[in-house]
Amino acid sequence: MAKEIILYNLKTTVTDEEYAEYCKTKKGPFLNSLPSCKKFTLVKIVGSKKGEIPYKYVGIVDATSGEEWMKDASSPAFQDFLKEWMTKVEDFHILMGEEVFGD
Repeated sequence: MAKEIILYNLKTTVTDEEYAEYCKTKKGPFLNSLPSCKKFTLVKIVGSKKGEIPYKYVGIVDATSGEEWMKDASSPAFQDFLKEWMTKVEDFHILMGEEVFGD
């Protein structure tokens, strides 16, 4: 299964509470409505064995395929979503991968 993994931090002007509400009411429902998205998961990092946390949030999209995901990501609706999302985050890194093992 294709996965997009997004590592990022919030801008200093956005609180964790505001972002959680945004994800529950807008981001999550939008991503989960895309034909290529099987599931969207957001993880807030709260600790690290090394002590440092370079990214506070990890978004994981389980996609039907990388090609289908990229097709949805190029849509006007996704581009509008992306513009809004980028006003809330900084220091982001987007990775694409393929699941090797999972239940």
